Amino acid sequence: MPSPAAVALDNVNFLRELCGPNDRNLRVFERLLGSPVRSRGNQLLLDCEDAEQQRRFAAMLDWLREQAAAGRVIDRFAVAAALDAVTTAAPAASAEATVLIPGGGSRIYARSAMQARYLAAIEQHELVVAVGPAGTGKTFLAVAAALRAVIGREKRRLVLTRPVVEAGESLGFLPGDLAQKINPYLRPLYDAMDALVAGDTLRRLEETRAIEIAPLAYMRGRTLANSYVILDEAQNTTREQMKMFLTRLGEGTRAVITGDITQVDLPRRHDSGLIHIMSVLSPVREIRFVHLGQEDVVRSELVRKIVRAYEEADQPRGGTPGGGRTRHRDGA
Repeated sequence: MPSPAAVALDNVNFLRELCGPNDRNLRVFERLLGSPVRSRGNQLLLDCEDAEQQRRFAAMLDWLREQAAAGRVIDRFAVAAALDAVTTAAPAASAEATVLIPGGGSRIYARSAMQARYLAAIEQHELVVAVGPAGTGKTFLAVAAALRAVIGREKRRLVLTRPVVEAGESLGFLPGDLAQKINPYLRPLYDAMDALVAGDTLRRLEETRAIEIAPLAYMRGRTLANSYVILDEAQNTTREQMKMFLTRLGEGTRAVITGDITQVDLPRRHDSGLIHIMSVLSPVREIRFVHLGQEDVVRSELVRKIVRAYEEADQPRGGTPGGGRTRHRDGA
């Protein structure tokens, strides 16, 4: 009978990163593999006599070693991705699950299996609709993929837009002119780009009009060709606004629509253009719907718990919780 698995690691820094602060990552290994994991000297030990689990454990460490060499931070999401990679050959193990922004920009990794599917869908489809709760990386990953395409000259420009809808506070009571009133609504898009590229690169892209950020109302009458277009906070579009946006998409354009159907700020929830297209456009093969859930929340562990609590609170009222993952045509 096999003895507990012991894997020797020559690189002390890698061993330290594998364990994580206060052995936090080892607890993730334990939860995923169902057996205690501990460090001893320069070894990691899996207290399990099952030969298949031992093989999986060693394969996970090999996969994580390659990821660390490529510059990835080894955290709980990386450990979970390692298990996906060695057991299911999920997209988490493929190049499509990473985004390398040219010109010295960031390298972004999918931090869950569904995020990997999301990035793969963005690469393979003309229009992707990502639905999920706050903190699942819907906007961040879309902006990363778009910046890669624009900086790499695959697309002529990046257009980011979102509806200007108040969440309990009227625009008319905010200080400043129209541009100053609108800026807080567009700030999250700037935040995403600030985290991905250097400030001078972002300014250069804006000066050359390779990046445009504008309210959804400004899209009417335009044709967006050879562009990368992101519609953020789409749950707050009306049906008419959503149709207007979709009919702006011209030849050579790739689009991503993101939103959280549990945070509709319209007077009537069923008027949401995002909720409407989830049923109307599901038969269109060129469109891929991706549904992220609370298990994909990467903003923080606290946000994950908050999203889970809200989902559980909504469950007794019948049906699938608004933010839960729904089976769809893509199997997501």
